[in-house]
Amino acid sequence: MTKRNLTGLLLGTTLLAGTGALAQDVTLTIESWRNDDLAIWQDTIIPAFEAEHPGIKVTFAPTAPAEYNAVLNSKLDAGSAGDLITCRPFDPSLGLYDKGQLTDLSDLPAMANFSDVAKAGWTTDDGSATFCVPMASVIHGFIYNKTAFEELGLEVPETEAEFFAVLDAIKEDGTYIPMAMGTNDQWEAATMGYQNIGPNYWKGEEGRLALIDGSQKLTDPQWVAPYVTLAKWKDYLGDGFEAQTYPDSQNLFTLGRAAIYPAGSWEIAPFRAQIMDAFEMGAFPPPVANAGDTCYISDHVDIAMGLNAASPNAEAAKTFLGWVGSAEFASLYANALPGFFPLSNEPVTLEDPLAQEFVSWRDTCESTIRSTYQILSRGTPNLENETWNASANVIRGTETPEAAAARLQEGLASWYAPQQ
Repeated sequence: MTKRNLTGLLLGTTLLAGTGALAQDVTLTIESWRNDDLAIWQDTIIPAFEAEHPGIKVTFAPTAPAEYNAVLNSKLDAGSAGDLITCRPFDPSLGLYDKGQLTDLSDLPAMANFSDVAKAGWTTDDGSATFCVPMASVIHGFIYNKTAFEELGLEVPETEAEFFAVLDAIKEDGTYIPMAMGTNDQWEAATMGYQNIGPNYWKGEEGRLALIDGSQKLTDPQWVAPYVTLAKWKDYLGDGFEAQTYPDSQNLFTLGRAAIYPAGSWEIAPFRAQIMDAFEMGAFPPPVANAGDTCYISDHVDIAMGLNAASPNAEAAKTFLGWVGSAEFASLYANALPGFFPLSNEPVTLEDPLAQEFVSWRDTCESTIRSTYQILSRGTPNLENETWNASANVIRGTETPEAAAARLQEGLASWYAPQQ
């Protein structure tokens, strides 16, 4: 063989090798219900990942939220689902893992970046496997109109006594509705009411886990007390609150007619867009009973990402999931979606001051998740849905706190063995 022919052969081999490398580039597809996030993934998150991992391409392919569970289940059963599965918390995703459709990710190094509470929404009941990488949580508290507080000379309350004194002062002045919340839709009475203030009474994870193991009951004082407090809210919600819907309450606050809004942090971005420069917002955590008490916040796990067990691109998908567990992803995601907070232990600086206020409570308060979401709402009656109804009834005054708690306990004990 001549030198020229050898050179040509080597060159051809190199070109073929290059072509083979290109052919091995992997494209990952992400399934998600967050169709409102499409531009954020396409313009910010995916380009950042691809710049660091040139051999992996990523496509974000969301489904409408209400249709996601059914569409995803159908795709998984048919073998046509994407490589990466955006995971809702608790039972919907646990069901997929139990069917063998999500991969155990316990050994993924990035899992070391998350606490047990952060992983709770995507961990098996016995704690033996975690199957989705936590992405974000939402935090409960109260958003308030700073302009209104300044006009009325009010200080942010830290204790329950101070909280009701502030509500009394706002009501007496008459310029603003003290607090914007209705009971027509029921869920917000539980989510922004009972689950917001309750952790300070049942001591967060201590009480939540005690309900699960049966050592506490919903009729115990620490579970009835939040309803007693909610019953006092009735006098501060304005005329016609019984027929007031969730959008009605949002409008009352964003239009500057109400001074305080029992909130979830997911309100931050839409409220900013609606309020613009009309007034400045602030936030405070659920007030404690007495000054100096340990405070607890509902820092509820909301969204994670898992690996389709049938993905042909498992290694590339694990590379992406490892990046989802990184500080870089946490910062990108949290600042693109203010109000959805990173669950990793890595410190993240948030650009939105109201979002930073919410997340700062993690430094001074103990985090927990909503008491009804893990295990306790699998049966009939469904404890989560029953808590909606009970919270609304108590605020309306149509059911006493004690009667509501007894009804919920009876329902839970009817199907959940540890409570029998």
